[in-house]
Amino acid sequence: MQIVIKEVSGRSELKKFVEFLHDLYKGNAFWCPPLRKDELDTIDPKKNPAYEYCEARFWMAYKDGKAVGRIAAIINSKANEIWNESNIRFGWFDFIDDAEVSALLMKQVQAWADERKIKAIHGPLGFTDMDNEGMLVKGFDELSTLSAIYNHEYYMQHMERMGFEKDVDWVMNIIEVPKEVPEKLEKFAQLIAQKYELRVFVADKPKQLLPYAMDMFRALNVAFKDLYGFVPLNEKQMQLYIKQYFGFIKTEYVCFVLDKNDKVVGFGINLPSLTKALQKTNGKLFPFGFLNVLKAMKNNDTIDMYLNGVLPEYQGKGVHTLYYNTLTKAFIKGGFKYAVSTSQLEENAKALNVWKLFNPRQHITRRCYIKKLS
Repeated sequence: MQIVIKEVSGRSELKKFVEFLHDLYKGNAFWCPPLRKDELDTIDPKKNPAYEYCEARFWMAYKDGKAVGRIAAIINSKANEIWNESNIRFGWFDFIDDAEVSALLMKQVQAWADERKIKAIHGPLGFTDMDNEGMLVKGFDELSTLSAIYNHEYYMQHMERMGFEKDVDWVMNIIEVPKEVPEKLEKFAQLIAQKYELRVFVADKPKQLLPYAMDMFRALNVAFKDLYGFVPLNEKQMQLYIKQYFGFIKTEYVCFVLDKNDKVVGFGINLPSLTKALQKTNGKLFPFGFLNVLKAMKNNDTIDMYLNGVLPEYQGKGVHTLYYNTLTKAFIKGGFKYAVSTSQLEENAKALNVWKLFNPRQHITRRCYIKKLS
């Protein structure tokens, strides 16, 4: 049976590219379907400001006329400049358990890399750190989150067969929400607030967050600058994410740490888990999918931790305890039993040590692979 590889372009074909994942994983008990419109807008050159410094190409594999795989290739010129690398990224890499399918798809990426004289392929990565990244290598029977990639276990064997090796791993922890805030955390947070003249801000309404939103993303740019492959967000991207997400977040689970000049020096952004709600709707919000999402926002036993960070000049000084102290109180009040951490680099010991107070269980590991090209 012949496998045909077709390059994808145009909104209608990109829509088929997005829909393939939903067909491949439909009914999977652990997969969190991404929001279809968000996925489509991310890969659409007319919608994503990252195309100002990125090039991207997309391919799909067909067998007997049926879609059996997909892949994206991204040349992020800004990342290569910042990190002094010559890399091409792959992402949105999904396929049936057929070695020929995965190999032919990756062959397209390598051919483009060879054409551009690029020295390595790595991924899964997106255009920016705001896109999902890392192939699942541990935790296949754990519930995934909206902010993370889920994939079948056989993907690992395909990557190794094609000569890819581990570059970095990200880990996630599931944490038991305590019945009360640990006394040690409460006291330390108060001490740090007094010592550095800091205060915690939690808004009553989403619009109250807007005056701090751009400042938060600028703080994120500085706080994350040394993380693997990170590329600072530009102003257009910041505005896009504010418009995309700040309108429906639950303000009681968003916390900014402000200095005496009202500058954002730390932040924690969380949202009740949408995994089960999106499984019911298969990633569609309309016409009725949003009702499941609204229900999940109000009645849930799990909260997902999306973003948190502290400006470099405040790192190592315990500033993170201010937002964890405040947010833990909010989680308790909201009736949550569990919190799922964001993905964190395994060697980031400072970030991982914070969970020791909360009976953590490291339950998921995702990997960025790399293959050097001759």
